[in-house]
Amino acid sequence: MHKNQEESLRFVQEFKSKTENTNEDREIVLCAPFTSLAVMSKNLHGSRVMLGAQNIHWEIEGAYTGEISGEMLTEIGVSYVIIGHSERRQYFGETDETVNLRLKTAQKYRLKPILCVGETKEQRDAGETENIITNQIKQDLVGVDQNNLVIAYEPIWAIGTGDTCESTEANRVIGIIRQQLDNQNVSIQYGGSVKPENINEIMSQPEIDGALVGGASLEPSNFARIVNYQ
Repeated sequence: MHKNQEESLRFVQEFKSKTENTNEDREIVLCAPFTSLAVMSKNLHGSRVMLGAQNIHWEIEGAYTGEISGEMLTEIGVSYVIIGHSERRQYFGETDETVNLRLKTAQKYRLKPILCVGETKEQRDAGETENIITNQIKQDLVGVDQNNLVIAYEPIWAIGTGDTCESTEANRVIGIIRQQLDNQNVSIQYGGSVKPENINEIMSQPEIDGALVGGASLEPSNFARIVNYQ
């Protein structure tokens, strides 16, 4: 929940100039608040930067105050949508059942969902990481097309805390996620205190295909440095 429309526009203009020479094989997606999506869509038109939303509801329309539908998102040029982010699970009652409904609806509207999975500190300390992750993947992906999907492993204990999961450990868990999938080529990202200082090491890991960036994405230069990792 950052940036009004004016701030978002300024961000887009600066960010585009810093990613003009980014490697062609890299996908860049900005997942903005709903109020900024339309203005950003207009200013990203024709660029290589794609637009994502932060949530989607599973119904087409109806009395669901505060929610947003797939048609509302696709109409303004949104291509991606984050589903099951740890903050949605932690603060807003998101469950694996509702995550599954949102995933299938996103795909129905040809949006590419970014499914977030991850464990809490208590679960990790109890040695439950593998079971938690495996169960989330199993329940979330029922009836979901794995050919139109991105997964992000975000250890909840490493989000906004300054604690980063060791890159080798993130690589190990992402390998476990990949083993659960029918499509081994699904792009799997790491998210959790990703910064310019650690992006090179994170992306050197063989199982990690990308990054889901939080706080470090709010400043155009920082986010461009992450996108342009070596």
